[in-house]
Amino acid sequence: MYRTTMLRKHWWDLTAETSAEDPAGQDVVALRAEIDQLRQALAGRPVIDQACGMVMVLAPCRREPARNLLVDMARQCNTRLPDVAVAVVAAWEGEPLPRLMQRALRHALRRLYAEDRGRDSRATGETSDSRPAGWDRW
Repeated sequence: MYRTTMLRKHWWDLTAETSAEDPAGQDVVALRAEIDQLRQALAGRPVIDQACGMVMVLAPCRREPARNLLVDMARQCNTRLPDVAVAVVAAWEGEPLPRLMQRALRHALRRLYAEDRGRDSRATGETSDSRPAGWDRW
């Protein structure tokens, strides 16, 4: 014989009440808070990956520098990384990028290209002023 249990749609949103003397209840509250934080982090992950891919295409670079560029933008704009990623994806699809993010993107790209030129000149002993393809897209 099988038993079916029905759960409410958002059962994880339940709040646990606990007393100060109940350490197990406090653990439950702490674990639920941690689960909520992890859910929020995972919800923004796909759009961050998509934005990283777009940066990797436009500014030929690897994943780590692309992610660092997005993180740099988020810091300069005092915005969460998923929000910056959403704006970059929307800009790719034709939406205008907010002016503050445009400025942050320019600064981050300049820093990325300066680091690239520094690595290239150390490796070959030359300096190059050419900008990678996609620079004018932003």
